[in-house]
Amino acid sequence: MMDRAALRLILLGVFLISASSQPVKKKKNVDIYSFYINSTVTSRYATTVITSRVANTVNESQEIQFEVKIPKNAFISKFRMTIEGKIYDGVVKEKQEAQQQYSRAVSRGESAGLIKSVGRTLEDFKTSVTVAAFSKVTFELTYEELLKRRLGKYELLINAQPMQPVADFKMDVHIQEKPGISFLEVKGDLSSDDLANAIKTTRADKDAWVTFYPTRDQQTKCKSCGENGLNGDLLITYDVERPNHQGEVMVSNGYFVHYFAPSDVPRIPKNVVFIIDRSGSMSGRKIHQTRLALLKILSDLDEDDHFGLITFDSEVKTWKNELLKATTENLETAKSFVKEIRDRGATDINAAVLAGVDMINRHPREGTASILILLTDGDPTSGETNKERIMANVKKAIGLKFPLYCLGFGYDVNFDFLTKMSLENGGVARRIYEDSDADLQLQGFYDEVAVPLLTDIQLKYTGGTNLTKTSFSLYFNGSEIVVSGQITDNSVESFTTEVIAVSKGSNVTYHETVTAKDPSDVPSENEDFMPRLWAYLTVKQILERQVLQEKEDEKKEALKLSLKYQFVTSLTSMVVTKPQEDEVEVANKPTEGGEAPNEDRSTSHGIIMGQMAVANFPIKKAYLAAPDPWAGDNLYSLHDSFLYDDFHSPPTLDLVDVEVTLTTELPEVQVHSNRFLLPSAGQSKPLCFDVPVPHKLKLLHASASEFFMNGESLSEQNGFHQIAFHYKTNHHLTISTKYISYRNGQDDVQFLWGQTPTQHDTEGVSLVVLDKEMNVTMGNIGVVILLQKKDEVMFLWPAIWEYPKDVNLTGILGKPKISYEEIEGSQTPTLKIIDKEVKTSLETVSDYRLHSTPVRECWLVPFQAVMEDEISNFTVTQL
Repeated sequence: MMDRAALRLILLGVFLISASSQPVKKKKNVDIYSFYINSTVTSRYATTVITSRVANTVNESQEIQFEVKIPKNAFISKFRMTIEGKIYDGVVKEKQEAQQQYSRAVSRGESAGLIKSVGRTLEDFKTSVTVAAFSKVTFELTYEELLKRRLGKYELLINAQPMQPVADFKMDVHIQEKPGISFLEVKGDLSSDDLANAIKTTRADKDAWVTFYPTRDQQTKCKSCGENGLNGDLLITYDVERPNHQGEVMVSNGYFVHYFAPSDVPRIPKNVVFIIDRSGSMSGRKIHQTRLALLKILSDLDEDDHFGLITFDSEVKTWKNELLKATTENLETAKSFVKEIRDRGATDINAAVLAGVDMINRHPREGTASILILLTDGDPTSGETNKERIMANVKKAIGLKFPLYCLGFGYDVNFDFLTKMSLENGGVARRIYEDSDADLQLQGFYDEVAVPLLTDIQLKYTGGTNLTKTSFSLYFNGSEIVVSGQITDNSVESFTTEVIAVSKGSNVTYHETVTAKDPSDVPSENEDFMPRLWAYLTVKQILERQVLQEKEDEKKEALKLSLKYQFVTSLTSMVVTKPQEDEVEVANKPTEGGEAPNEDRSTSHGIIMGQMAVANFPIKKAYLAAPDPWAGDNLYSLHDSFLYDDFHSPPTLDLVDVEVTLTTELPEVQVHSNRFLLPSAGQSKPLCFDVPVPHKLKLLHASASEFFMNGESLSEQNGFHQIAFHYKTNHHLTISTKYISYRNGQDDVQFLWGQTPTQHDTEGVSLVVLDKEMNVTMGNIGVVILLQKKDEVMFLWPAIWEYPKDVNLTGILGKPKISYEEIEGSQTPTLKIIDKEVKTSLETVSDYRLHSTPVRECWLVPFQAVMEDEISNFTVTQL
């Protein structure tokens, strides 16, 4: 029995921001009486301001929430709250400095992460503030982005979801383009028939205005609306006139921007090799959609194109050993090959990409453009699996002769690895979302690179300095090259642009002399947009290069610009000081497909855990006896492990009605693995196997049912601290030991453990939260998640309780019952499993699938003996 000493200490705060016993819904006593969205686009640079005015209509203070969605490509540049005439501005600081302020706030229990990624194109900004009785608050958020031209058009995406019908709702968009606007179209959820008469478009030569003023009644009756009001996007697409093949150059305030998108050159025949992952994880809808996309892409090839097809799992298979011309006969043969692609085996990315490089290198053709396109849904698990060596091999083989484009399919893909590998080889990475339109996503990407017009493009500017990227390997029809910089001498009257490129094997040159002082370029009210555009583009490109190799001088430059223009980037954070005793929140820029770096996952769901300030003594673990809605037994586990050295005088406790118990030794038993039971067919004892911790595991996948359940374990802890579900395109459920969060594209619902029994049903999904278990039904698959406790630490454990017999399940829990034979006469216990003799031992396991956690005997066997694969093939990079 370990010694325990009850010591007195300074304990600073454990708080819950949101502890509703029901799913979070809009408050009836909060009136959003005005909601304005104002977006100004000047020469493709968009600045959008969202202003929400809210009144507390009851005779008591309460918390008022502000939540909006913004494009992932945008930088937040301003956030302001105005309460009782007093202004509270967010201040952008260097991330480390902000983190220090954040940490000090955490020690007072006063902090929250503000931004997280949602869906394909948006990020969620969320904050709240306590407002006095019958008082008002104004929230104002500004974000900026440079619109990117794809497939011959720019897209301005604006999301509107005020959370209730608003009496005074207005959206105003003003687009100003010097060369003139060639076409403009308004699409999106909010342009449906119900709202058509709320949208008005006005066009002039160089300007366009779009207004969206829905009535309060319209905000509840449209297709994507409901009792909570508007919920959807307005998508404005447009393009500009291009009378000058040299491109469009704008000058303002000592800066310039050059938009280059010529269309007067012939298309270049291409050599394209498609490298397709057919490993086991591509089973079901993924491989089906890949086949559909490839069949359509093959039909779109021009006859002077050459192409190759490579499929891979643990082996690499080529359709033909060389590039073939896209004749009708060859295309038909290729389509027959595509129709027979089946999932199987592991994932040898290294060998597959090198085979594609070799295919192009062995068949060089003058006056053509070569492209490699890799589609995969997972990590390398066969052949060369070291990612650094794979990237080095591919980079050496390609030698910057042509680009590699990497398409990452689904949730489990290692997107960072694909991003680095594509950037190293002149390409880009794109995530393909597991969705009903995944085949259209694949086709859409191919369409962007289908028509190369120029190669080896170099842009030069006499009289320009501090230039953004000026060298590009390929220019595709429908895209655009953008270069910005500063003018060396503001006194000069003009400066010269020069573009040198290769078109179908021949050099082409574009020259233009630009007037450096053209007052008509930019309206006076937007004259500062040009330096902001230059800073935005500079920071974006530096951060992209930092992915490959960190350069301290470039990083300092990006940080300097981010601070000067108050951009929230991966190098900075926005610190918001609230009126409640200087409460602090910190907003970080999320990474692709994940939450904001350094964000405590619990904080984005409104739950804050404080930290302890203690003197230096060897406390190993601390528990606070106080009501805990998750833990039960009136016990908070404040921190997994506090390690301190050098015993000094005992600290003091200044807290009422709180008992703190400190253990002065580490627990005697440390957890090194999770032990799983595998039911046997016809035998009295089940099999069991161990999976080391920590891990992010594929717990249960049913691709045909579009169901995915993953879990994350922690070092030296039982079970899982977080389990995530993904179902179809828009159902996402995250369960942790502290909170439960569900979103389906419209609803964002939160639950707490220990609340009164609650049920939530929508679109084939049923969620039932009981005291210490949650029943999850998604489609035809049912799972129960139990909240367990051992050694005073809470953890989760999953169990399957319903699934159709004809559904193919994969993952740690997806293995069907297995039969075995006990081999008599062996010196050590031996079983015959799947026609192989396996050494075993009789062990015990706690069955966490039941609340009573009975201890059972089982035959412990190696993981690979029963799962028939390496553990690495059952892991994911993101939940």
